[in-house]
Amino acid sequence: MVKTTKKQNDKITQEILEIVQKSLDDGKAEDITVIDLAGKSTIANYMVVASGTSNRHVAALAENLQIKLKEQGHKSISEGAEKADWILIDAYDVIVHIFKPEVRNFYSLEKMWSMAKKQD
Repeated sequence: MVKTTKKQNDKITQEILEIVQKSLDDGKAEDITVIDLAGKSTIANYMVVASGTSNRHVAALAENLQIKLKEQGHKSISEGAEKADWILIDAYDVIVHIFKPEVRNFYSLEKMWSMAKKQD
């Protein structure tokens, strides 16, 4: 197993975050929001939440993002592609949620995480 330094990990995380943001923007995702989870959670350093206009748009955004990540040498896994009203993509230290707008409003992840307190 190859060990990486915190600086290397931070660089990888930032690279993944840039790929996510560019892919979603290029795919015409709506209301792209980046939430800094550092100190709030151990699951990831960032959460990105975005909306697609339909199930087909949500699915296309997720598929294109995973292709872009793979092309740049990053692994990711996803859940929810069957229904495509909410797809979660786990890409290292960046978690991506792509929703249909009504599903996004129902779960209100941005509100929940904005209220989360930093861990000591």
